[in-house]
Amino acid sequence: MIDLSGKVAVVTGASKGIGKGIVEGLCEYGATVYFTGRTSSDERPAPPMTIEATAASAGALGGQAIPVCLDHNDDVAVEALFKRIEEEQGRLDILVNNVYQIPNPPAMGKGFWEHPISVWDAQCGVGLRGYYTASVLGAPMMVRQGHGLIVNISSRGGREYVHSASYGVGKAGVDRMVQDFAIELEPFGVCALSLSPSKVKTEFILDMVAAGKMTLDPAVAQSVRLSGRAIAALASDGSLAEKNGQILTVSEVQREYGLIDPG
Repeated sequence: MIDLSGKVAVVTGASKGIGKGIVEGLCEYGATVYFTGRTSSDERPAPPMTIEATAASAGALGGQAIPVCLDHNDDVAVEALFKRIEEEQGRLDILVNNVYQIPNPPAMGKGFWEHPISVWDAQCGVGLRGYYTASVLGAPMMVRQGHGLIVNISSRGGREYVHSASYGVGKAGVDRMVQDFAIELEPFGVCALSLSPSKVKTEFILDMVAAGKMTLDPAVAQSVRLSGRAIAALASDGSLAEKNGQILTVSEVQREYGLIDPG
């Protein structure tokens, strides 16, 4: 049985997409989840793709969803988040690194020499450095308490060509990061994993499909919340240490734990 009651989690980049689904998936099992995003609104009801909208949908499922508006390019703001969690909760059980900055325009469909150099900063800045920064700031609590789980959200782009060279480098770095984290964290009882969703029904993907720039089979596409359920199952596994440093897919985790995709 999956039960995250009393557990404290952080999910970065969760105003929409997979991050939103992860917050929902953790909350439905009773976790207290601090989650970040840059898009906030005072409107009620909250507009879609805002941290307030995520708080509303996740909070309705259970647990406690705590929105934090910040930019992961701002190290001081990120540090303040983890200090707040230590002061308010005194523990951190799960850190999910998911924050990502989609280049504008998206870097796909051309050679790397045809993309502006700025796509590197978008995909390997927040999407790679941001993972490392949050981990550096979150790991000390886990090390002190002698347990914890760091999950880096990746994609098959870390293992094969997807979208662009800069995208692949960023995702390969995400995967390698957890492999090295695992070695350094193992003596302290803390685990690090990389988790890759498959084709997921995020707002960005659905917009690309609608524009005819991508295809998606709705019969096999994953919901965003399935990733959250996968992380909840992993965090509840008493044998999690056996998976330390592994690169897993959401589909693999779904099969192993018999998870149902809420659709």
